[in-house]
Amino acid sequence: MKRLAWLLLLSACWGPPSRALEILHWERLPLSVRLVVDQERVIFVDRKVRIGIPASLGGHLRVQSADGAVYLRASAPLPATRLQLQDIDTGALILLDITAEAAKPEQAPLEPIRIVEGQTPTSESAHASNTSELDRSTIQSTVIGPPTPVPVVLTRYAAQSLYAPLRTVEAVKAISRAPLPHDLAMDTFLPSLPVRASALVAWRLDDYWVTAIRLTNTAGHRLDLDPRALQGDFLAATFQHSNLGPAGESTDTTVLYLVTRGHGLGESLLPAISPADATIHLPAPDPVDAGHDHEK
Repeated sequence: MKRLAWLLLLSACWGPPSRALEILHWERLPLSVRLVVDQERVIFVDRKVRIGIPASLGGHLRVQSADGAVYLRASAPLPATRLQLQDIDTGALILLDITAEAAKPEQAPLEPIRIVEGQTPTSESAHASNTSELDRSTIQSTVIGPPTPVPVVLTRYAAQSLYAPLRTVEAVKAISRAPLPHDLAMDTFLPSLPVRASALVAWRLDDYWVTAIRLTNTAGHRLDLDPRALQGDFLAATFQHSNLGPAGESTDTTVLYLVTRGHGLGESLLPAISPADATIHLPAPDPVDAGHDHEK
């Protein structure tokens, strides 16, 4: 409460007197956000997010986001409805329960909202603080277990980000998006199969990279996918599906996850080789010898 009071006091001192700021602490519990019909309300989240909107809202809620701020405007009264804000870089979710009601006579506009990370002490955490060091070490050794290997964490995160609903994506704060070069030699890492490949997205965690690659079958028959057929410097490889259906069918496409260490995918691919001309290094014919042959 003291921290909240200080934040409100500072915002009152530095901001315009008529525009207070409501602070909401995200503690993995849905945050209640109240809207007034035909009035826009701004929510500052200070991160790039994508927004999950239920179809039940129809065209009654306008949602926009820019530079870490979300802009909400309802065109009709709305019952309590849940929105999902997902951090684009980490996949972390923030849940909002929004309601909208008609404006009352002479009602002042609602103030903007800022969402901050927070943790409220609970009786459970207070009890844990009284636990001895020996008890805590015992709990950690029996509950936490060995850490998950980084390639597994990256591959699982990439697969969830591409295939799973937003609410099921496991948040990993240390994972960030990695840039993808535009000149990747995508025809060299799987040369034995008739597939078309294109890099979709890449993420990084510590010194590891994972790149998601779309594979599409270009042949008229079924293909079995085997990591041993890959050519390049890869730490781990995982196919979303173990085979591809014939070209043109719904099963002709899947995703391959390639994990590299110390660098991105570009440095792990084999260089593209141009078709060789067998006569390029032959010596030119001697003009004198050519003349003699003609005389004969």
